[in-house]
Amino acid sequence: MHVNLAEAQVQLPHLIRAALAGDEVIIADLGRPSVRLVPMQPITGLRQPGAWSHLPPPADDWDNPAFNAEIARSLMGEHD
Repeated sequence: MHVNLAEAQVQLPHLIRAALAGDEVIIADLGRPSVRLVPMQPITGLRQPGAWSHLPPPADDWDNPAFNAEIARSLMGEHD
């Protein structure tokens, strides 16, 4: 199914149902195909608590004020 952008704005719920049903939905802008509307793939697997537990612990001074100030200066474009 090919529709122009103006039609897509009016028919979005219908286009979503068509894409979910397996139809190929292409939206054109100024006559050129621009977007393909496709259903999302289901999210597989559940979140696993502790999945990052194998990472090393942060350094003791990871949040020290001097280092934070240095980062802030760097982000603001200030150089020592």
